[in-house]
Amino acid sequence: MSDSTPRSGSAKLRAAAVSHLRRASLEKGDSIPLPLTMAAVFHAPGDATGFHQYGRFSNPTWDAVEHMIAHMEDAQCVAFPSGMAAISAVFFALLKAGDRILIASDGYPTTRGIGDRFLKRFGVEYDTRPTASFLDGGFEGYRLAFMETPSNPGLDICDIAAVAKATQAAGALLVVDNTTMTPFGQRPLDFGADIVVAADTKAPNGHSDVLFGHVASRNADIIAAVQDWRKTCGAIPGPFEAWLVHRGLETLDVRFERMCDTAEFIAPRLKAHPKVRMVRFPGLEGDPSHNLARVQMERFGFLISFVLASEEAAEDFINGCELMESATSFGGVHTSAERRTRRGDIVPPGFVRMSIGCEPAEELWGAIEVSLDRLPE
Repeated sequence: MSDSTPRSGSAKLRAAAVSHLRRASLEKGDSIPLPLTMAAVFHAPGDATGFHQYGRFSNPTWDAVEHMIAHMEDAQCVAFPSGMAAISAVFFALLKAGDRILIASDGYPTTRGIGDRFLKRFGVEYDTRPTASFLDGGFEGYRLAFMETPSNPGLDICDIAAVAKATQAAGALLVVDNTTMTPFGQRPLDFGADIVVAADTKAPNGHSDVLFGHVASRNADIIAAVQDWRKTCGAIPGPFEAWLVHRGLETLDVRFERMCDTAEFIAPRLKAHPKVRMVRFPGLEGDPSHNLARVQMERFGFLISFVLASEEAAEDFINGCELMESATSFGGVHTSAERRTRRGDIVPPGFVRMSIGCEPAEELWGAIEVSLDRLPE
């Protein structure tokens, strides 16, 4: 939703409560900040059911992070050491030989890589379909459909509610990668998705210093299967990493609002600049994603994709901007950008994905404009 359409009251209440979730369990003298529990083993005499026993099974610091993300998602949550660990857990916990799945062809390429390099070995086949036309062809015969909206890096959007209705009718599970938007920007479970996955490495942690991910679902059987996969296979987050993410989540609302506000400020200026050939941002009127984005997204996000004249122009722009880091990830407090052809995306040579950070908007645009102006005609 644009600035003229404020977030719902429930969204504001969720955000307000984040930093107070520990309050109900605090006793006099307890630390208000989350303690870090660095332990592989726990005191567990006799029947230890219901208690922490071993570091591969559980950890109090994970519990706190999962509680916080579950509050944001309004769903049960399982934490993982990376976004790809979360995605892998969904696939390997829920699929079996003979299943066929559908994956967005223009989303994060490593997700498709799991299908190519690993799932096929176990008898799971997969097809691909672009995000913008993900509904075309239906979902009969699929066990699971995996979509990413907005897609990374093209920022195409698909109607989550329509896909959820169609997959449910076909007996398929719908998984939505919500990494680009966070629970404060988009809520796929509210639109009928069965599962949300995300790389909390990005904006939820926000400081580019830890890898993390999660799976969220309102289906208890799905959560149980994913938890069992994590416990058995050992795809567990470290306590210190969990502690860092917990700290980052406490400021996600204010950082996300700042980043989205600045993206809405900068995107139309990019579109008007003579050196920029094409801009994709759901908040721009006239963008192919704009109308649907207004319906299913709380904000338009902080990612902007655009095309410059050439590969050289893209590199010169990124490296020449004083308030921009050349980096492959996104969602940090610093603005960053990357020429995406170097990651194998099927985009023009001068395609740039830019992640807006927390810098003051006018100063950031000034630095971007200077770097663009330096480019040759």
